[in-house]
Amino acid sequence: MQELLLNSYLAYKAGRSFVFANYTWNDNGSLYSVFNRKRIPSQIPYSAMIRGPIIGDPFPAGSNAPLAVSRDYFEQVCPDKVTLWRGDVQGGLSEPYNVQAITDAWLSKLEGINDPCVQTEKASGQLYDFMVFGDPTAMLDIWSSLIRSPILTHFGWSPLVELAFDTNRNYFLTSRVLEPYLSNQPFTTNADRYTMIPGLMAIHLRRGDYDEHCQNLVRWGSTYLAVNSLPELVDRFSPPQHSADPADMARVQELVRPRCYPNVQEIVKRVRNVRKSPAAQGVNKIYIMTNADTEFLSELTIALKNDAHWETIATSRDMVLNMEQRYVSQAVDMLVGQRAQVFIGNGFSTVTSNVVTMRLANQFRSDSIRFW
Repeated sequence: MQELLLNSYLAYKAGRSFVFANYTWNDNGSLYSVFNRKRIPSQIPYSAMIRGPIIGDPFPAGSNAPLAVSRDYFEQVCPDKVTLWRGDVQGGLSEPYNVQAITDAWLSKLEGINDPCVQTEKASGQLYDFMVFGDPTAMLDIWSSLIRSPILTHFGWSPLVELAFDTNRNYFLTSRVLEPYLSNQPFTTNADRYTMIPGLMAIHLRRGDYDEHCQNLVRWGSTYLAVNSLPELVDRFSPPQHSADPADMARVQELVRPRCYPNVQEIVKRVRNVRKSPAAQGVNKIYIMTNADTEFLSELTIALKNDAHWETIATSRDMVLNMEQRYVSQAVDMLVGQRAQVFIGNGFSTVTSNVVTMRLANQFRSDSIRFW
């Protein structure tokens, strides 16, 4: 989603229509793909996950930006296109991972093109790639402009996602909070619609392939992702140095592991400590955003209950979702994480980055965003 936000922001700043496609797992023309031995849709329309100017909803009054259009429409009205190569625009940048520098380079290039139909060559690579999002300083220069833009101020979650939130709201809202159902309210702005839920702590636990991925992050010397490294955030991380010696590598991997793949005891301790912080005062419900299996979650739930009193402990596995909502369940989780009074995430995770982006864009206090 970070790439989608930046691509649409670039189009907005250039005064051009952003062309959006589908969320694509596999573009080989198949209806379904297989992931973790489960069948999933090869493509999902973005309108099933989000709403806002990114996918063609109107910009707010006073903005002269043209509406975003679908890829199908673009292909119909633009049979002939100007095609640009990433390397021709970004190849000479002195700061190749600086998002502001990348954006300015493309704005300068587009300013000199009168043709209304422009695309980048797919084979030349993404404008904002994983190296950009992995650089801790990448977002610093553009951040204040990005979060004030309509791309974020008028970002919203889809009716499908909001309905899932409403259906499961008893997991998130305390009995003392009276709040209208999201799905019954007209959309206004991101900040007005997705206000803080008092009393709720949301935590993001990535399991599964992260067991191996977290070890690789140490080998690569990875930092927290760009948004998760913004200076206003409380928890900082600098990758520890290590040699090529296998024993030293194993030592550092174990040193970093609690930040990326914490065990039950480490999770409980971190939750306990964050719950004592000023930003978490009054927290009495916890929601666990996760892909963990039920056995792990049962062990964790028991440990959390034994450590302290919670009014409710719920997980992604507890959510009641219909067939369509199951394929956008991560978006539902992100909506919950965005609105929680306090959030603990994985600094190496893009899902956590998306939650952090929305919380900061909506001016949640920065010390309510923590990492493992």
